[in-house]
Amino acid sequence: MHDQRYSLLELEAAELTPVRWLLWYMLGALVLAGVLLAFLQNWLRTLPTALGLTIGALLLAYGHRGTNRLRLYRAGREATYFALPGDPAAWQPLIRELNRRIRAQHDAAAAHAAQLLAALAPPDVTLEDPPTDSF
Repeated sequence: MHDQRYSLLELEAAELTPVRWLLWYMLGALVLAGVLLAFLQNWLRTLPTALGLTIGALLLAYGHRGTNRLRLYRAGREATYFALPGDPAAWQPLIRELNRRIRAQHDAAAAHAAQLLAALAPPDVTLEDPPTDSF
């Protein structure tokens, strides 16, 4: 992502959240309210009012478009965030596959570590029985 490489073992999970741009919603609503108030107070004529309402509606539509926020949870470090364009439904299968591969990689690493631990353990000690220390 953006010239940064991540190992699947480094990642814990990935999450995709659609984010709407609240600033554009607020600005569009403010423009619509201001233009309508000015029109009702007879401060504006019909053509400037229509232009103002169009601008306010465009700001609202632009804010609704929003973006998708990809959050990558990294083991032992802060999460990183990226913005992804387009419809979130198009990104969901990719994120599901990424999470599946992350879990599979973690499971394979855990199985490999368990095999190494079993190979390094003395033959008379079983891993299920914890050692008992008497003081």
